[in-house]
Amino acid sequence: MQIKTAGVSAVSASVGLNIHKGKTKVLNFNTENSSPITLDDETLEDVESFTYLGSIINEQGGSDADVKARIGKAWAAFLQLKNIWNSKQLSNNIKVRIFNTNANSVLLYGAEVWRTTITIIKKVQVFINSCLRKILNIHWPNTISNSIL
Repeated sequence: MQIKTAGVSAVSASVGLNIHKGKTKVLNFNTENSSPITLDDETLEDVESFTYLGSIINEQGGSDADVKARIGKAWAAFLQLKNIWNSKQLSNNIKVRIFNTNANSVLLYGAEVWRTTITIIKKVQVFINSCLRKILNIHWPNTISNSIL
């Protein structure tokens, strides 16, 4: 990794670009070798996770932290539209379409890089089902199965 870092630094310097050592972080991904990476005699900071293009990447390659953050952002988007969900003038079909374009798109942003484990699929499905139950006004005593929902 040290050789690659030095190579990138040399090529970028040849075209007038500099790597900012304070902003550059190192994430060791499933490796036993933990030797520090240096750039111009400065050691780059080792991190356990970081956010890249809105997705959380960690050293285990897991997606749990990213899914949890996405569900939180989707809840925030869902709750901002509370007036729409409570509206009597809009049909349920329109409300579901609004949900799919707003909250569901926030939830699934970056999902293509998630590891699709059964746990993650269940978490996402629980969120979607709870939103649909709120939109369709289905409360606890009047339960229906998830397949009908």
